[in-house]
Amino acid sequence: MSGLICHCFGYTSDDIQKDVIENGKSTIFERIMAEKKNGACHCAETNPKVR
Repeated sequence: MSGLICHCFGYTSDDIQKDVIENGKSTIFERIMAEKKNGACHCAETNPKVR
């Protein structure tokens, strides 16, 4: 069972594991950081633990 890791972009722990297997490392963090720089992060609105 995968747990939701990123509420903004919907990444799960399974997504991260698959990313590491396919790329030798997780590139998801890099993608999240790039999206944050573009203003696409909405953690305050989408993560129930932040509210």
